[in-house]
Order: sequence, then C-alpha cells, then structure tokens
Amino acid sequence: MDFAFSTEQDELRAVVRGFLADRSPEPDVRRLMETSDGFDPTVWKEMGEDLGILGLAIPEEYGGAGCGIAEVGVVLEEAGRALLCAPYFSSVLLASYALLHSGDEAAKADYLPGLASGQLRGTLALTEDDGRWDEGGIALRAHRSAAGWTLDGHKSFVIDGGTADVLVVAARTSGGVSLFVVDGAAPGLATTAMATMDLTRKQARLEFSGVRARLIGVEDGGWPVLSRVLDLAAVGLAAEQVGGAARVMEMAVDYVKVRHQFGRAIGSFQAVKHSCANMLVDVECARSAAYYGLWTAAADSDEQQVAASLAKAYCSEAYVRCAGVNIQLHGGIGFTWEHPAHLYLRRAKSSQLLFGDSAFHRDLLAQRVGI
Repeated sequence: MDFAFSTEQDELRAVVRGFLADRSPEPDVRRLMETSDGFDPTVWKEMGEDLGILGLAIPEEYGGAGCGIAEVGVVLEEAGRALLCAPYFSSVLLASYALLHSGDEAAKADYLPGLASGQLRGTLALTEDDGRWDEGGIALRAHRSAAGWTLDGHKSFVIDGGTADVLVVAARTSGGVSLFVVDGAAPGLATTAMATMDLTRKQARLEFSGVRARLIGVEDGGWPVLSRVLDLAAVGLAAEQVGGAARVMEMAVDYVKVRHQFGRAIGSFQAVKHSCANMLVDVECARSAAYYGLWTAAADSDEQQVAASLAKAYCSEAYVRCAGVNIQLHGGIGFTWEHPAHLYLRRAKSSQLLFGDSAFHRDLLAQRVGI
C-alpha cells in the first residue's frame, strides 16, 4: 500500500486551500453561519464551474471528473481547516454516492449531471428523532399505490436538508429498507431548521405527509447501499476532522509563541510544551487513520469497513481533544465569542455524533473484526 498522495492530488490540495483562504475566511464563515441557507450561492457556483470539485466522485459519463473518494477526502480535509459553509459534504459525498451505489442507471443519468455541475444540491435523509444510524432506526414508511410511491413520517438531523434540491430518503417498505428520491420542493414536505451546536453546518427536520417519491435501486435493497455510503461518509468526515484538528493545533502553537508571561513566551513552559506535543500526536494518529480509511475505500479493500469505523472513532475524539486544548492554551480570549476557537470546538463536538459516535463505532468495529 502507498499512503503518499500523487502529484495531481497534491496540486488539488494546493488549489483548494488557496481558494478557501480567499473565499472562506473567518468573517465570511461568521456571516454565513447566521443566515438560514448557510452558504454563498456564488461560491458554490465557483466550486462547480471554476474548480470542478463538485463532480469529483462522479464518472465522466455523467459530467463528473471520474476521480474517487481519495480526492474527495483531500477537499474535505481542506474544508475542515477552513470551516467551509457550503453543502459540499451532503451533496458530493452523501447524495452522489448514494445514487452511484444504488445501481439505478436511470436515476444516475437524471440526477448526477446536475449534482456534478452544482445546479442541483443533494443530501441523504436517514436518521430520525432517536438519532440512530443503524437499519433499525428507520421508521419512515413508504406506501405503494397505482399512482406510485408516497412517504409518510419524518427525518431529523438531515445535513443541509433545508436547501437540498434532491433528497435521497431511506424509508421502510414491506420487506425492509428502500431508497427513494424526493424533490426538495415536493408538496407535502415540510422543512424545519434545527438548532444545533455547530452553527456552520445546517441541519433540518423533514416532515413527510403523502409526499410523492421515486424508488431508486431495488425495493427492499436499500440498506446494503446505505451501509456502504455510511462507511464512505465516516472516512470522509474523518478527513474533515483531521483538517480541523490540524488547524486548531496550528492556532495554538502560533499563539504560545507570541503570548508572553513572566518575561518569556508561554510556549517555553514545560506544561505547554506537553500539551502541544499531545496535540501533535493526536493529529498525526488521526491523519494516519483517516488516510488509511480513504485508501481502503479507494482500493475497494476488504478492510474498508474496519478502517471506516476505526477512523471515525479515533478522529472524532482527537478533534475534540485538540479543539479543547486550543481553547485552554489561549486562556481567557479563547472563551470569547470573537475568537474562532469555539467555532472549531462546536464543529468537533457536532461531528463526533454524526454517523455514529465513538462508542457506536467501537462496538461496530468489534462486530466487524469478530470480537
């Protein structure tokens, strides 16, 4: 195996980092997190038309770049550093991969070109009020009649659910779980913004009341697709967490070099050195876990399920620890609203729960290795 990125992937990282430094600075993040939509349509258009990163995971036949999860992971790591306010994760990773793995050629032809260009924004609606990420937590019902399929029930914690044009919805059918596509403006669909800890990532609660839906893939065959997509989401989110953890470590190290007490930089104190060293260990271990998860997914390795749970469990806790230490090392200013440290802590705590917390993934990891 080779964990090294290719020249093209390194160039992608450099381009994305430069773009986000210009288009997602802290003032813009703060401005957008106070809006209802939570993103800038102009920046979204540039991400699709100028950078072409919205179609990275989509095959060329559908208007995408024909790349894979490794390239998406590179973008997500940089997005995590910048706290990007945009529906990139939900549209590129969740919706696009759900359609790609559904095996429904007609649905892929209908939706993937729009997702690749950015003309459409998508997301995946899976969890409900109990916050479960397993098959047993899906209770929303799908009913079939002569006129087609309709959905009744609700979904919660839907990332960017309030602004998505295409909703890939998991619903329970007679023999199991199936996947459906719902128009974001469909009659009978009510969307309510949820108040969450992370102001930079919008989530919504969706109420379905006789909403017309299109079955994608095989009836009752939705969970194998969702299971694969959730593993990809776990490694993608792990990469994003690595980006955020690396950024808060940099913030902390930069600060302790210039903050002086008793006539010397606080970074020269042994206790502060230990804290910074622990952050470095967390970041590097998290990076190794995330990159391993990306590699196994890109290679379609038999180890990808184990790697996904390992990455999500470790990276979640590492990010929270680093974000907390960053606030501590900044002292009083780190607790203020004006300082960005709390934005990263909020993202870290919220991301820890997405797609299952550390305890969930440790249990899943034990099952997958046969313990």
